[in-house]
Amino acid sequence: MAQPRQQQTPPGLTSAMTPRPDHGEESYRGSGRLTGKAAVITGGDSGIGRAVAIAYAREGADVLISYLDEHEDARETQRWVEDAGRTCVLVPGDVADPEHCRSLIGTAVEAFGRLDILVNNAAFQMTHDSVEDIPDEEWDRTLAINLSAFFHLTKAAVPHLRPGASIIGTTSVNSDAPPPQLLPYNVTKAGIANMAGSLAQMLGAQGIRVNSVAPGPIWTPLIPSTMPPEQVAEFGAQVPLGRPGQPAELAAVYVMLASDEASYVSGARVAVTGGQPIL
Repeated sequence: MAQPRQQQTPPGLTSAMTPRPDHGEESYRGSGRLTGKAAVITGGDSGIGRAVAIAYAREGADVLISYLDEHEDARETQRWVEDAGRTCVLVPGDVADPEHCRSLIGTAVEAFGRLDILVNNAAFQMTHDSVEDIPDEEWDRTLAINLSAFFHLTKAAVPHLRPGASIIGTTSVNSDAPPPQLLPYNVTKAGIANMAGSLAQMLGAQGIRVNSVAPGPIWTPLIPSTMPPEQVAEFGAQVPLGRPGQPAELAAVYVMLASDEASYVSGARVAVTGGQPIL
């Protein structure tokens, strides 16, 4: 079923979306798989990040939510985390700033006394029909938010991570099948997949696992705030399952990769694409 045409200004709000995304608020059931762990989730106010935060909390983890300025969405995510009996720290700010990335990690360690999971999930995109239409500053900002933040967060986090810790990057099916209108975004998502593979090898001797998740079309505020209304209406129709995925449909993968059950899973790239293969 297609979504109605709609458009927001970036970064977008969940409350303005029709239909509202499902983050697992009423469906996700935890079983203690992350008991005692502490996580940092960037872009955790909405979309995939909110679904992961809810799942992590219901699995027993405390969570720091990094977000830009979507305070309404962030407070709602915080409410769900706290309803699960876990601590939720909200930190607004721009992950395009390396110093802010370092501060996020320091705040998490101070709040929780430890850090076990880093989920690099914040992302930015805009659509353009030609390379000449892409402003230089938009190129730089897309790379800073999507890719460079992963580097700065990981570099800051590693000294605090113990054996068994997990780093997860959100890549995309676009890294293998890049639609031309999303050139800067596609480049960053390929870079995240590559960085995760490199880090898995670099950090393996320390017992730190690094993996990435490759979503297909997922119904989040990023879509109506960065795509033309006609593309929003057809979003997700191209995949074999014929619809966009809901954020809740990715949560279990992020839980598995963060849990001790995935103790030998590192350097992996997990596709959640509605049937579209990735390389």
